Amino acid sequence: MYRQKQQRSMTLTVAAVAALVPLAAACGSEKADGGSGSVGAGKPLTGVQWSIDSVTVDGTTHQAPDAARVRIDDSGEAAGSTGCNTFSARADIDGERVRLSDAMFTEKACEKTPVDFEKSLGRTLTTGPLTTKTEGERLTLTTSDGDTVRLSKQPDAPLYGTKWTVTAPGQKDADQKDADQKDADQKDADQKDPSGQGSAHLTFDRDAKTVSGRLPCNHVNAKATVSDGHITLGAPSTTRMMCEGSLMDAEKRILRLFDGRVDYRIDQETLTLTSEDGTTVRAVADQ
Repeated sequence: MYRQKQQRSMTLTVAAVAALVPLAAACGSEKADGGSGSVGAGKPLTGVQWSIDSVTVDGTTHQAPDAARVRIDDSGEAAGSTGCNTFSARADIDGERVRLSDAMFTEKACEKTPVDFEKSLGRTLTTGPLTTKTEGERLTLTTSDGDTVRLSKQPDAPLYGTKWTVTAPGQKDADQKDADQKDADQKDADQKDPSGQGSAHLTFDRDAKTVSGRLPCNHVNAKATVSDGHITLGAPSTTRMMCEGSLMDAEKRILRLFDGRVDYRIDQETLTLTSEDGTTVRAVADQ
């Protein structure tokens, strides 16, 4: 698969592939130790979806595409997107410094993502330790040479009008540590499953006071009244298709949310729904 991606990129433009070479040449091979999860005066670095605003190298600033982002987890893993290619790396945090190493990247060429931006971002993120500085909702990463990556915290996605793709379909007392990192896995699954079966999603409509979407097998709609951190869901109306057993089991777990009141919480791109019996459904905002 990797070789096929590389060949496709080369047929588009050699420069596009070259843009990611600095990223693959990651610095160091230290193992993440969980480190400090914060920078500055208690400001969080980990567990935040950061939008990449710009990168400045040798005095030249390159504005980032809207979809460029990065996230560092407490586990010592970093993942993000240049707006075209996705990447992952090991992240070592030591006080107010972070170092990315062992980077892995896709190698697509995209017309709307400037090659100079990708090349500059790769160089800046992986040349060595980065000093971190926070100002409100903004974060700046600075190399020893003074090159910078400027980022800002992504706002919470709106409940209404967002297509919420389900990543954890109704587990009780589920472990939520890795919930916010499931979006990429879900998108990969969608590409492998063009029929849409197994890919559940929900959308809330403010004016109609409804929720509708697709369960792992069937379509669903129901009344949905939102108030003070709670959503009162009506009895679900669904289609009557029968699917493979695991899909039907996941569908039944999601349906436990309906015809009752659920708590909801939005953390940037992640929606968590919890019913009174403890059933938890997590979903991510569709990009």
